[in-house]
Amino acid sequence: MPSASVRPLDLNDDRTAAAVHAVGRAAYAVEAELIGFDGIPALRESLAEMRERPLHWLGAVDGSGAIAGFLAWEEEPDGSVCVDRLCVDPSWFRRGIASLLLRHLLTEALPGRRIIVTTGAANTPAVALYARLGFVRGATFSPAPGLLMASFTRPGEICGPAEN
Repeated sequence: MPSASVRPLDLNDDRTAAAVHAVGRAAYAVEAELIGFDGIPALRESLAEMRERPLHWLGAVDGSGAIAGFLAWEEEPDGSVCVDRLCVDPSWFRRGIASLLLRHLLTEALPGRRIIVTTGAANTPAVALYARLGFVRGATFSPAPGLLMASFTRPGEICGPAEN
């Protein structure tokens, strides 16, 4: 079990935003190597561009307050949820952080919701994670020459926007 807890992240806080940006850059650099494609948009995204995205953020934070990983999503008009990014600091790889974040999203933050995610088709660790957590593999597509992406969906019981 990871020695981190999950909590919402506030990217209006400069230190939090800078830490999230640094973790994202490091994680996407590893993914770029895994999939053989260095054009991942988030890898080139500035801190300001990241903060402007209309996303909800969860972080896995260790006892010292350092961000071990994060997950960000947006809610679709039909009530489904699209995971925009799931990143783990490479120093925390293979310690259950991605699983911790996804399980929290599925059971605590957005239980019963349909969840959609994509990843590089050659990102074997991510593909295995989504399959292990009950996501169903959908289409493989190529948004750019030399890049294959795999889509995954985890069905939910809620069909339509969540009520507030």
